[in-house]
Amino acid sequence: MSTALNLSNVSLEYPDGASTLKALDAVDLSVRKGEFLSLVGPSGSGKSSLLAVAATLVKPTAGVVFIDGHDASALSDAERTALRRDKVGIIFQQPNLLPSLTAVEQLLIREHLRGKGTRGAREKAVELLDVVGLAESAHKKPHQLSGGQRQRVNIARALMVNPSVLLVDEPTAALDHERSESIVRLLRQVTNEFLTATVMVTHDSEFLPLTDAVATMRDGRISGALVPATQ
Repeated sequence: MSTALNLSNVSLEYPDGASTLKALDAVDLSVRKGEFLSLVGPSGSGKSSLLAVAATLVKPTAGVVFIDGHDASALSDAERTALRRDKVGIIFQQPNLLPSLTAVEQLLIREHLRGKGTRGAREKAVELLDVVGLAESAHKKPHQLSGGQRQRVNIARALMVNPSVLLVDEPTAALDHERSESIVRLLRQVTNEFLTATVMVTHDSEFLPLTDAVATMRDGRISGALVPATQ
């Protein structure tokens, strides 16, 4: 499979009083289509910064970021926004669903924000809710769904754009063990089915065997080579 996400020599610095804080330090990372990568490390190690740069939400101080062959580092702000909108699915720790919208409408609003019409989009949204196991809950609002179900809506919403890259930030942090495992297994399933390059930040080491590889971050760097998740 071809590489969908590639970070090359990426650094990210922030002003910190009279000095500079280096959130990322010469990071190299490649993730192929259909590959599920876990990103682990202590708090403050740079995991969230790496996700932000990979999502093109933050422009790196140095280095290049390729999304599905596009050099995001060379694009204007508007062009990066368009690339993120069309190529990147982001799954945050909190689903952040709109309380007044049903599950299927949560997905349709994503198409509306992309400037797309709803013709055909509703059918696709219903199909994606079926993929994540929520076909019978399409017309329920967030308060009628469990925490695990809301996260499933979040995953389906991210898939509406047919993303090449799927970035996931602590998807199980607010869930119990059973729901956590089902969510990670679902991410494994959609990575295989939709051939996304999936990067998941997690502290749940017990679920690492469900992914293909593990990258460990420390002090803004990926320490050592990627290792198979089963090791």
